[in-house]
Amino acid sequence: MSATPDAVARLIIESEVRRLLAQYTHNLDFGNVDANAELLADAQFKVVDEYITGKEKIAQFLRNNLQYHSDNTPRTWHSVSNVLIEVQSSTEASSVCYFTVHQHTDCLPLQPIVTGRYIDTFVLRDAKWRFASRAVDPRLFGDISHHVASTPAPAAT
Repeated sequence: MSATPDAVARLIIESEVRRLLAQYTHNLDFGNVDANAELLADAQFKVVDEYITGKEKIAQFLRNNLQYHSDNTPRTWHSVSNVLIEVQSSTEASSVCYFTVHQHTDCLPLQPIVTGRYIDTFVLRDAKWRFASRAVDPRLFGDISHHVASTPAPAAT
C-alpha cells in the first residue's frame, strides 16, 4: 500500500471519486450502457446478490435488466447524496453513498422508485482512478415496473 497522502492529495482523490460517482449516474440516466461498462470494466459489479465482472458482461447485464423507453433511456434521474469517502492511500479509496432514483414515463408520473446505497472501492491504475468494485444495495422500493426487466436476466457466462 502506498503512503498516506497529504491534505491536498486527499482532496484531489476525493474529487476524482466524486466524478466517478456522478459519471455513473449520468451514464445510467442517458442510456449510455457502454460508457458504464467501461467505467466498471475492471470492477466487480454486484447488484443485490448477483456478481458481474468484465466489460461485455456488465453491458449485457445493464441492457437485459433495465427497461429502455422510446428515447433509448430508462427515463430515470439518479441523485447521489450523503457521500462518505475514505482515502486509504495514494492509490486506494472507498466510498458509500445514498442513491434515489426518480422515474417518469408515458404511463408513470414522476415519482421516486427506489432508494439505496452504492458501496464502492477505487484504485489508481495507469494514472487514472477506476472503480475496483461497486455494490448496488437497494433498500426502499416504489413502482419499479417501468424500470427493471420483468424477469431479471443474468449476464451470459
